[in-house]
Amino acid sequence: MSLKQHHVVPNNDGGWDVKKAGAQRASIHTETKKEAIDQGRRISQNQESELIIHNKNGRISGSDSHGNDPFPPRG
Repeated sequence: MSLKQHHVVPNNDGGWDVKKAGAQRASIHTETKKEAIDQGRRISQNQESELIIHNKNGRISGSDSHGNDPFPPRG
């Protein structure tokens, strides 16, 4: 089973992109990271995928899971 993921990544020409994992082109381009996270979160919720948020240097700074978690935390 392949993971469904969307990534918020910096764009080399400025601004931020929301990209589906493995995609060449961005689904959305925004000027600010906050806008990219907000729009990426909406996409991720609609498609029940994982949202991976990157810093300017490309390192992962956080993530949100909006899909069916096969290993939910214990209550």
